[in-house]
Amino acid sequence: MESLGSHVLSRYATIAIDIATRIARGEYREGQKIFGRSTLAGKYNVSPETIRRALTLLQDTGIVQVSPGVGVVVKSQKAAEAFLAECGHRQVLRDMQERLHRLLRERDRINSEIEKLMNELLDYTFKMAGNLQRIEEIRVLPTSPLVGKSLAEAEFRAKTGSTILAIYRGGEEILSPQADTVIQAGDVLIVLAPPELKEQVYNLVNGTEAKQ
Repeated sequence: MESLGSHVLSRYATIAIDIATRIARGEYREGQKIFGRSTLAGKYNVSPETIRRALTLLQDTGIVQVSPGVGVVVKSQKAAEAFLAECGHRQVLRDMQERLHRLLRERDRINSEIEKLMNELLDYTFKMAGNLQRIEEIRVLPTSPLVGKSLAEAEFRAKTGSTILAIYRGGEEILSPQADTVIQAGDVLIVLAPPELKEQVYNLVNGTEAKQ
């Protein structure tokens, strides 16, 4: 028996199903001789080879008997009904497979959109974070009111909401300075500060306006 498992039924399989349907309905009765190959080819507007394949399929399933010199004779209505039932099940499977393939393609598309949106969200988040906090470098002048005071005494975070990340001093770098670190003239403070508090930070350190 030739397979009907392809997603799109071939022409010969469609013709076989049509003939089997007519037999199951009683349009063609058991023992009745139906049209010959040439007549069927003209009826369905296909080549004789296509009709031959359709009749071979029907004969292999016990629906008709094809005999040289006799023609095509209906053999079994029940076989036609069973054949159509099997085709129906196959059609259901084909429909489910096609739906599954469509859903998988849609899932891949959605996953791609999700990945793209997540990347855009991360980029935007980093950009926003950069806008919310900026790193400033401020040199402590000899006239600064903070000279000689520790970070705790200067109350830097309390007064500006900013954080001193490091202090450059005489070619050395003091990372994450402790609260008791004393500020000296010439120190370069590495400060993480919100943009709107930039001027306030500069004023606290040196009593000067923020540099643009």
